[in-house]
Amino acid sequence: MHADEIDIPLAMVERLIAGQFPRWAALPLRRLPSTGTVNALFRLGPDLVVRLCRVPWAAGGEAKEQRWLRQLAGYLPVAIPAPVALGQPTDEYPWTWSILRWLPGTNPVPGSLTAPDKLAADLAAFIIAFRAIDIPESRRAYRGGPLARLDEQTRAVIAKLDGTIDTDAATAIWDEALDIPAWDGPSTWVHADLLPGNILTADGRLSAVIDFATVGMGDPACDLIVGWTVLPANVRPIFREMVDCDDATWTRARARALSISLGGLHYYRGIEPTLATEAQYTIDQVLADSITS
Repeated sequence: MHADEIDIPLAMVERLIAGQFPRWAALPLRRLPSTGTVNALFRLGPDLVVRLCRVPWAAGGEAKEQRWLRQLAGYLPVAIPAPVALGQPTDEYPWTWSILRWLPGTNPVPGSLTAPDKLAADLAAFIIAFRAIDIPESRRAYRGGPLARLDEQTRAVIAKLDGTIDTDAATAIWDEALDIPAWDGPSTWVHADLLPGNILTADGRLSAVIDFATVGMGDPACDLIVGWTVLPANVRPIFREMVDCDDATWTRARARALSISLGGLHYYRGIEPTLATEAQYTIDQVLADSITS
């Protein structure tokens, strides 16, 4: 998926486990199919999952992520990954790695949700609970700052997608959001990466949220991107009402969803069809929403 990713064969993971956690060495291990962009996942026995970073630019944060996971779990209405062990670098694998509790569920498929109204309510409850977290120590969320920081890269990607999307409409949406003053209220806790691959469902309802590498404090609009990355247009107004969102925050959220998905479509088309399809879905939702709003 990435030019600089390292190979992580099953046999190497078996050796890592046997060398550092021999109590689990006899458990069956299998690689999991995943559209995750930076981590390889391996199912370890019935209750565990091994997560190893594949790319140098995202490596090394496992210890911090595990610390935040332990602190955040008690505040949230659905399951999040529970750390079990932290693996150390070796001559064979250069970074720390995680063993976590296995969370069952399936990723939602945008455009094919079985209970979109219920999922909208569940996601709203998760976001509201996240905003209310009160942990004295914090960190800045990935993508949590002003939209202006994304301006150069967003416009560059729009230009590269000329002929693939309506670039005039995308630019108009982006310009509108940048004309709105940046968020000047208190930063809130945000997950900052509520894409389909980081959401798990059971019977159409939200069952878990995973991958907290991007978590931190930032613009509350960050997590509202799920209104376009996952939810369809017919439940978006209900979702907006439930999260109590003003016009400016909603406009920033829509622009954030657009920016992320433009980058995803440009990068993953021809590489990872599922991610490219999800990005195209979001772009289509944002462009259609801008016409009707």
